[in-house]
Amino acid sequence: MVDAPRQVADAGMVGGRRGHTTSLGAATRVIDASRLSASLRAAMIPSMPRSEPAPILVVDDDPKIVALVRAYLERERFRVISAGDGRAALRAIEDHRPRLVVLDLMLPEVDGLAVIRRTRAMGDIPILVLSARGSTGDRIQGLSEGADDYLPKPFSPAELVARVRTILRRTERDGPEPLSANLRFRLADLEVDVARHAVRAGGRTVVLSILEMRLLAALLGAEGRILTRDQLLDAIHGAAEADVTDRAIDVYVKRLREKLGDDAAEPRYIATVRGAGYRAAGPVERLTRPTAT
Repeated sequence: MVDAPRQVADAGMVGGRRGHTTSLGAATRVIDASRLSASLRAAMIPSMPRSEPAPILVVDDDPKIVALVRAYLERERFRVISAGDGRAALRAIEDHRPRLVVLDLMLPEVDGLAVIRRTRAMGDIPILVLSARGSTGDRIQGLSEGADDYLPKPFSPAELVARVRTILRRTERDGPEPLSANLRFRLADLEVDVARHAVRAGGRTVVLSILEMRLLAALLGAEGRILTRDQLLDAIHGAAEADVTDRAIDVYVKRLREKLGDDAAEPRYIATVRGAGYRAAGPVERLTRPTAT
């Protein structure tokens, strides 16, 4: 266990653009060289017994950032593996199927946005972007590519841990979804089975992230009623979620439409109601799952 967080708890913001002095301060001083080199040598920890939770993958080419993030996450009893470039990150995702990926964007070999796209093609592993590229445009691009959250550098390690916990809470819920976990929906040639996380549009299988499935289920569950952006944010993130603007919904809807093959100008599935929000584009059939006897 790394003790750095106890000595630098809430010591301030960490990280920044490469080539600039960062304010790691005491945090980097307590991570000695031998521990840091050991961290790098163990970049890909061998698979643990199946009974243990999957690890969190931290991807950054700055070893000081990796060591600090690892220390804070391990203090909270998370198992952590790491990668120093995009190619190693993709190998780790394939080999370990992590619970969550903390991902820098400016990576050697394969850049972070490409890692997001390839990870989304594999499934719905949650992704938290941690990057010095922190402009509004950068955040929108990261979210539109498939990231679940975006934390710009410099960052607070304590906030990073809080965001990791928030993402895991909403992606690893054990109980049924409040809206429709036991339901199936049909809208034209779109078929959605929420419990099985299965979607078919026009006869083809569509792979959605957990966030995208929640968004689609909320729209179909409203059965034609208009849902505001705030209502949709509450449906997919929870009412307590902070630092997510209502315009993020526009990004999520755009990404969902692209996956479904829906045209915003002539929608078959998701209709925009200008100045109000979104609704299902046609009559929705709600199918209750048969009860086992």
